[in-house]
Amino acid sequence: MLTDTPLDSQIAAQHDDRLRVLIVGAGIAGITLTQLLRRDGLHPVLVDRMPEMDHPGYMLALMPTVDQALVDLGVHEDYLAAGTPMQRYAFRSHRGKMLRSESMSDLLRVYGDYNGISRGALIEVLTESGCPVTFGTTVQQVTDRTALFVDRDGTPAGEGRFDLIVGAHGMNSRMRSVLGSAAPQVIETGWSGWVGWADDLSDPTLGEEIWGNGFFLGAYPVKNRLGVFLGGPDADLADGPVAFAASVRERVDSLGPRLEASLRAIETAPDPYLWRLDDARAPRWVLPAGVLLGDAAAGFLPTAGIGAGMAIESAWMLGRMLAHADRQTLPVLLEAWERVERPRVEAAQSNSQMLARLMFRRGRVLAWLRETTLRRLSVRAVLGPIVKLVAGRPDPDAVARQALA
Repeated sequence: MLTDTPLDSQIAAQHDDRLRVLIVGAGIAGITLTQLLRRDGLHPVLVDRMPEMDHPGYMLALMPTVDQALVDLGVHEDYLAAGTPMQRYAFRSHRGKMLRSESMSDLLRVYGDYNGISRGALIEVLTESGCPVTFGTTVQQVTDRTALFVDRDGTPAGEGRFDLIVGAHGMNSRMRSVLGSAAPQVIETGWSGWVGWADDLSDPTLGEEIWGNGFFLGAYPVKNRLGVFLGGPDADLADGPVAFAASVRERVDSLGPRLEASLRAIETAPDPYLWRLDDARAPRWVLPAGVLLGDAAAGFLPTAGIGAGMAIESAWMLGRMLAHADRQTLPVLLEAWERVERPRVEAAQSNSQMLARLMFRRGRVLAWLRETTLRRLSVRAVLGPIVKLVAGRPDPDAVARQALA
């Protein structure tokens, strides 16, 4: 559980720590790193600009890259119980016809599960041992490792001196500029989508997608329900989900009962979360005043279902390597962390960008060409580069020892 804690109490708790760490952003990456450091005996300060944990949440599909982090935190069994394995993937044509259905478990079983879980359930698992956080607070400025805190209105909220400041504040985080980053490379797709939840569990192990002519509809199993995503070009979404859902039905011959239930879930949701589909990549992670982590370092499009998993892996790598660090060895270990982990994350990000180039196109001819391509490409071929990343996960302790040798 995330526990709202006064900032001065958090700062006081780390007085005798060998490393004083500040983590800005209580998202998946920030919480994972916080909890790993706490397991190692440190008392990292965690702050978030939100007044409370009121993110509406969405579904996550996590590959086995996350497993060791959850094992190290002692929550792996609880994670499996809070989610559900997505064992198969089905792809439909732009008119709704089933084109192919493939096994995901055959692709990944040697490494672990491809697990579906809601963001909220994952945060509950990560924080089940307790996790102090100061809500409504962020960092305005860093000078000589001293962070100046402000509340949501910009009112000064205190200061603290830290050995490491981690910006994990999301895709549009100001922490990039605060920590001294150059502008990120940004891909603006011009698409967004609504996230909702459906009760149809006719096949609770199947993830299903239709890449339409100017729309995308996907249904993904999580615990006891389906996470639904309905997306399209921003201009087409302007009239709201009911009108856009009606236009989707006009463009297909049949959705089948499961995707029809998914479409209704978006129509009937009182206030579905709108997810902007952009991508950002910071040129460096280790910066003059701290480091970037998660979406602040590399914000993924959701097209390969790997962004959250790589954020967790990056946090795990950093946390395990910081177990070898003191104030003198910290710089060399941070450089080694970026040298090993950033190419892995950017390779996964490039894979999601490749899939986006196929998805974010409209026109019947282009839709037909896309389907012709995907008929020939198996899931194994499309996700092959990511499977290699899963198979080649580095050993953070070995990386740390080598850097310190």
